[in-house]
Order: sequence, then C-alpha cells, then structure tokens
Amino acid sequence: MPFGLGMGELVIILVIVTVVFGATKLPQLGDGFGKAIRNFKRSIESTDAKDEEEKAKLETKADPKSKTD
Repeated sequence: MPFGLGMGELVIILVIVTVVFGATKLPQLGDGFGKAIRNFKRSIESTDAKDEEEKAKLETKADPKSKTD
C-alpha cells in the first residue's frame, strides 16, 4: 500500500475526509487535485525540454566544427 498504510488506515482517512468535506464536495476536490497534478507534470516536462534545447544551442555555439567561415 502507498506510504506503508494498510487498508484499515485508508478507510479511516476516507471516512474522515468525507465527514470534513461532505460527500458532495469530494468529486470537486478530486477533479481539482487531478488538474493540479497534470499541470505540474506539464510544467516539469516543458522545463526539461527547454533545458535540452538550450544545452543543444550552447553545444553548437561551442563546437568549432559547426562554424562555416
């Protein structure tokens, strides 16, 4: 189980969350949490792609063979 929690602990946490937020708010909370995770993954992937592009540009500038003088 995730984080070393058993099934009993997960059920207790789910019951507490349901009592605190109410059954009608749980789908909205799940949707918001899912969107946040997707946006986070996109930002990480785009940052990695930008870093690779910048690294490639620096390598071509530093490579004397790529100059055509």
